[in-house]
Amino acid sequence: MNRHERLSTLLDIVGQRERIDVDEMAAELGVSAATIRRDLDQLAGQQLVARTRGGAVASNVTYDLPLRHKSARHAPEKQRISAAAAALVRPGMVVGLNGGTTTTEVARAIATRTDLAERGEHPSLTVVTNALNIANELIIRPHVKIVVTGGVARQQSFELTGPLGTRILDEIALDLLFLGVDAIDPASGAYAHHEGEASINRLMTSRATRVAVVADSSKLGRRAFAQICPCSRVDALITNEGADEELVSAFRSEGAQVQVV
Repeated sequence: MNRHERLSTLLDIVGQRERIDVDEMAAELGVSAATIRRDLDQLAGQQLVARTRGGAVASNVTYDLPLRHKSARHAPEKQRISAAAAALVRPGMVVGLNGGTTTTEVARAIATRTDLAERGEHPSLTVVTNALNIANELIIRPHVKIVVTGGVARQQSFELTGPLGTRILDEIALDLLFLGVDAIDPASGAYAHHEGEASINRLMTSRATRVAVVADSSKLGRRAFAQICPCSRVDALITNEGADEELVSAFRSEGAQVQVV
């Protein structure tokens, strides 16, 4: 386990248990107590945990972790989800991508589709995104035309939010939106932790002919602070093996085509 993965694991554990002990974490993760202390000091410096004598406790911001600390979570599952999502893209489409670790993987999978890249000098695909990191990764791909919404950037997610982004989205149409979420429940819909992200994502869903939620199984059957859209607006859900079968059935009953990979 490298340091990046260890920091993400520590954040997961402190979020679940609310309090962790240095010696216990050192034994559990197979590293020295000094290493755990340095890790906790770094996380405390970023205000992601609060240090205590001999350990740390959850801070009030651990529910909305920066993207760099989320990327190691469920990585194999997200790669399978992204490959299945990228297979839905056809040449000439206008594809929307909001921010998040799973949609970032989807963008990478789309970018490496050789059949799209072989269609000549002109762009064979248009991608509309409010995520700066996704735009940065795709801008070097000559076969992809990038459209970035306006707005104010959030450090946690690299997403642009706010009224400046609505002007562009009001004037365009999306063939397919890949929607990353913080939680999705069959009864109440898709959610984000941040109300600004939920608002811009809601507008993106309204401009899309088809909405495909990409979410690993840990996000299913949960709710977060701000609703993006009801499940009736979700056309497809791509998730990983291990998803609760009753939840999968419930999503299908709401009309979503569920693909488990």
